[in-house]
Amino acid sequence: MSSNTAATTRDGAASPEPQEDTEPKPVPTLVVDALTVRFSGLVALDNVSFTVAPGTIHALIGPNGAGKSTCFNVVSGVYRATAGAVRYAGKDLTRLAPHRIARLAVARTFQNIVLTHGTVADNLMLGRHSLTRAGFTSTALRLPQAVREQRRHRERAAEIADFLGLGPAFDKPVGSLAYGDRKRVEMARALCMEPKLLLLDEPVAGMHPTERVAMAETIAKVRDALGISILIVEHDMGLIMRIADSVTVLDFGRLIADGTPERVQRDPAVISAYLGTPAQDEGTQP
Repeated sequence: MSSNTAATTRDGAASPEPQEDTEPKPVPTLVVDALTVRFSGLVALDNVSFTVAPGTIHALIGPNGAGKSTCFNVVSGVYRATAGAVRYAGKDLTRLAPHRIARLAVARTFQNIVLTHGTVADNLMLGRHSLTRAGFTSTALRLPQAVREQRRHRERAAEIADFLGLGPAFDKPVGSLAYGDRKRVEMARALCMEPKLLLLDEPVAGMHPTERVAMAETIAKVRDALGISILIVEHDMGLIMRIADSVTVLDFGRLIADGTPERVQRDPAVISAYLGTPAQDEGTQP
């Protein structure tokens, strides 16, 4: 099918399809295996292991300082691991630079918004840069092949903007948008990289309740419509329990729970970590 033809989600909403020259590929499993990270003697992650199944939303949660951001930064290539591995698409990501990880169809957002310049379209086109085949010279000279490719990328960016409810703002300055919409632009820019694995770093941080609900629905829609895997770091437990398929809980760099949201929220170690109460051993009386 052509790149400007939209599919539909299970609820009937339009969803973007992969671009026409991209052959569909299976979504790989992400395996974090015995990951350890030390900074000058401080253990930020201690032998952490978990698996993100293809096409699922997997949440990484824990109190402040638990090691969530460190884990995220290792997966995306920003930090180097001291020991262990992160396996994805036949590669150990701990041995790759961020730009090489991005080429494996891994995209991420950031907790702090840095989008202030250009239009929504300009920012989304940045996400298409890694998929652009035309060289600098042909683009600068506006050779026919380069012009056609840029047109296809812009059409694809517009599809993704529509999918995330940003269609009316496509040609507006991103700095003029509400905070929640700018967070949505950042997600759209990541999706413009055509990822199979999307890393979301606190996507609802700073949003008011209505925006949080809307973003939760958007994240679930992305998973359902595109079939990609999503690894999310978030403090909003209500959101996590509503949309996550699996949850991994860290505390002081150690994994203390891993499983379904229902199982994790009943785990005594998780309750202790969040509420500051001692975890009870099994079989002891309260």
